[in-house]
Amino acid sequence: MSTVTATDQAPPRPADPAPAPGRTALAVRQVASGVGEAALAALVAVVVAAVGLVAFSMVQWPAFNSSNVTRALTTVGQVGAAALLAVAIALLRLRKWLWAAKVLSWVGLSTFVTVTLGMPLAATKLYLFGVSVDQEFRTEFLTRLTDSAALRDMTYADLPSFYPAGWFWIGGRLANLLGMDGWEAFKPYAIGFLAVAAVVALVLWSKLIRADWAVGVTAASTAVTVAYAAPEAYSAVIVLLLPPALVLAWGALYRPLEDVRSTAAAERRTAGGWGAIVGTGLFLGWAATFYTLYFLVAAFAVALMGLLAAVLAVREQRTTNHPRRTGSAVDTGRPAWRAAVPPLARLVVIGVISGLVALLVWGPYLAKALRGTTASSGTALHYLPEAGAELPLPMFHFSLLGALCLLGTIWLVLRAASSRRAQALTIGVAAIYLWTLLSMAATAAGTTLLSFRLEPLLLVLLAVAGAFGFVEGARVIYQALNEPARFRLVAIVVATIGALAFTQNIPHVLASEITTAYTDTDGDGNRADRRAASAVSFYDEVDAALTAQTGRPRSDTVVLTADTSFLSFYPYFGYQALTSHYANPLADFAGRAATIERWSELKTPQELLDALATSPWRAPDAFLFRRSGDAYTLRLAKDVYPNDPNVERYTVSFPKQLFADPRFTTTVIGPFTLVTVRR
Repeated sequence: MSTVTATDQAPPRPADPAPAPGRTALAVRQVASGVGEAALAALVAVVVAAVGLVAFSMVQWPAFNSSNVTRALTTVGQVGAAALLAVAIALLRLRKWLWAAKVLSWVGLSTFVTVTLGMPLAATKLYLFGVSVDQEFRTEFLTRLTDSAALRDMTYADLPSFYPAGWFWIGGRLANLLGMDGWEAFKPYAIGFLAVAAVVALVLWSKLIRADWAVGVTAASTAVTVAYAAPEAYSAVIVLLLPPALVLAWGALYRPLEDVRSTAAAERRTAGGWGAIVGTGLFLGWAATFYTLYFLVAAFAVALMGLLAAVLAVREQRTTNHPRRTGSAVDTGRPAWRAAVPPLARLVVIGVISGLVALLVWGPYLAKALRGTTASSGTALHYLPEAGAELPLPMFHFSLLGALCLLGTIWLVLRAASSRRAQALTIGVAAIYLWTLLSMAATAAGTTLLSFRLEPLLLVLLAVAGAFGFVEGARVIYQALNEPARFRLVAIVVATIGALAFTQNIPHVLASEITTAYTDTDGDGNRADRRAASAVSFYDEVDAALTAQTGRPRSDTVVLTADTSFLSFYPYFGYQALTSHYANPLADFAGRAATIERWSELKTPQELLDALATSPWRAPDAFLFRRSGDAYTLRLAKDVYPNDPNVERYTVSFPKQLFADPRFTTTVIGPFTLVTVRR
């Protein structure tokens, strides 16, 4: 897919930005070859993840938060995965049984992901963080797209999705195909997709650098991703693929001038970088369908690459026109500024490709937004925790990861002038720090750019650089010491012990997320730690009463409730979202909140029925309340940024007499009161 090689020598830059005859076919072959190998690797990862997760589910394991059994077995599995990767690297270095080595590396990586996440979660049906905090709306979205393939909003009826639906749509369709509920499919799907992303990243790396290096670098980035990005599974796949995608993008955009003979030779061997251009465009477009913030950061980094490539191309052209040795200008017939056109043209092509892919998911929302009005305030950006108010400097943390990041920082500084890989990763790191500074500056305008969420990206980029730094540094030391016989063995042992020390600590890093998966009540009404279940255990009765009383399918019923986790397990639509930060801007969260408060202040059932009939949005078909004395209550949320926490809870109480009418049916179910509206 790319023309960047392990020696970091850049292919020549063609004078014309359009592909020459024959290059199109070569670019197509490059992309098709990469996609074909990635598909085969993905299939292997799916099989490994499926076999592993099914095997784990067949044993009655103790809960992670009350026993060390699953933690011990996780370590055993990680050692086994490391052994598979070590054999794969050895075979690749010896150039023996190369396809077997590839398959072993795919099996090793997918085994590592499956064991590291699947074994600690083996005794629960829930994924990291259970159905708490942000995982609640993610589960709700997966449940929505399991019920229907339409790109509907996760909460609101009659609105297209504002949140990128790519990852959730794929998972929803798989869950539907397998006959699983969305909440139940979340865990195996998240783990399986991460395993797939890991091996796809390996395939991409193997097209850019030496195959044995690719395995080691991908293993390092996968371990860091699982530790620090896995709770947000759909963004973690972008974290895994961003480092090789940046190297690919730099190969597409920056193509230094070479002499005529090498240019002609390269043109016979390559597609002039057009395979890398297509690959970069597809990656950015795919990222846009998965996670908006990471797409914007990746696009920002690629845009910086394009501008820098244009500046360097102009400088090179000026050097060609005015060589220093002769002191006289050479008439090339080409103004220096025109050298900026090819990299900028490639940047535009990348943008067009990514935009077309992104429209697959964003099209319905954009079409609706152009015809309507959006919220006046982007509350999705209204969050500034302490981590977003300072620059992240992981290279100075006293830990194994901190040491790796420090080594990566040193390698980036030392090799930025000579290594294409270092240049690409440096631009990626610089883009994250620039974004962080812009986010902090944006606080003066009453918003942020959510820079605190970029820490996993930074950690993985620096970890990848650290892996390169370790390999190259070990080689330099080996040569400086006059190549002692056992030095390589020492380097291998140190790397292996360090890797195992980090990976076996991952369950500690994710301890709170794993514990929540055991303490939350799942859609079957059970807690995996076998303690007393929460009010969620009554949801099945609420669902049965709702469908019986309304006579409507779930996907055609709107429920007003503050217990929004109910929507995570059953595909009803909500009248109001959990918080404004994840609400569709087209839904007018603040307006709905004000409407709910006005309804609570009405005096008679008829007034309430009239208000429901004249609601500017589709009115609730049912209310799911909690009880408090002579009132039914809803505990809602409002944005209080710039405070931290940025959400304030408040209670709205509806007098019981508002529903004292035959057109309302009231049912008490556990701690809930269900009120359905007869129309």
